[in-house]
Amino acid sequence: MKLRKASALAASVLALTLTATACGSSDDDNGGSGSGSGNGGGSGTITVGIKFDQPGLGLKTPDGSFAGFDVDVATYIAGELGYEPGDIEFVETPSAERENMLKRGDVDFIVATYSITDARKEQVDFAGPYFVAHQDLLIRADEDVNSVDEINDLTLCSVTGSTPAQNIKDNVAPNARLHEFGTYSECLTGLENGTVDALTTDDVILAGYAAQEQHQGKFKLAGLGMTDELYGVGVQKGSDLRDEINTAIESMVESGAWEEALDKNVGPSGYTAQGAPEITETN
Repeated sequence: MKLRKASALAASVLALTLTATACGSSDDDNGGSGSGSGNGGGSGTITVGIKFDQPGLGLKTPDGSFAGFDVDVATYIAGELGYEPGDIEFVETPSAERENMLKRGDVDFIVATYSITDARKEQVDFAGPYFVAHQDLLIRADEDVNSVDEINDLTLCSVTGSTPAQNIKDNVAPNARLHEFGTYSECLTGLENGTVDALTTDDVILAGYAAQEQHQGKFKLAGLGMTDELYGVGVQKGSDLRDEINTAIESMVESGAWEEALDKNVGPSGYTAQGAPEITETN
């Protein structure tokens, strides 16, 4: 392994930053406006949860528009449900708040790199899956991590409430020092300034960050491919929307729009994804 580990001083700085961030958090972090209509809109608009800080997947741009593969999937689904793009209200959905936002009816459905897990299915329903990703590490371009065993020696960063963070703690590297932030952007700052050794999440998310113009040449994927993450569309428990969303996903794949959206948003990074997965989440 060729990797300079985060120093004890840097780790202390991160701990102080984490404390300040936690103390300074507010309800604004939840993003939801409470205007979601529950199941199927009904008011001429539909409220969709996405990420705002994931380049290539779900990103709010400086001009206030939204871009990414998840955004395109959500827009296609909404179109199949009878909504024009202008009828869609996109709401930021942090990983730790996704179940709560669905339960409260803040959003009608969520397309936000939302991995399908048994624990989550106890609280919400999923349509799909519509994509398969694999957990990996994003590291600095001049460093290497050659095996999963080496991760135990690292200081990692991930997002609070995310499946990759839980997987690291429970299965992959229980001895690793793991810090959890509210967004991946905060983790990326730690990686850039040397406070952490690696950012861990799904490879397609990491590829989106590495491909950003301001980050090109700074970071790379370790290429470990630790897990299979099946992304689903989250809906309220018992929602009638699930069948309609599954039909919309099938239509997007069959029409070629799914592959086109993926190539447009993630292709420039050089990331190669496998084909669309079989839909398994049905009533």
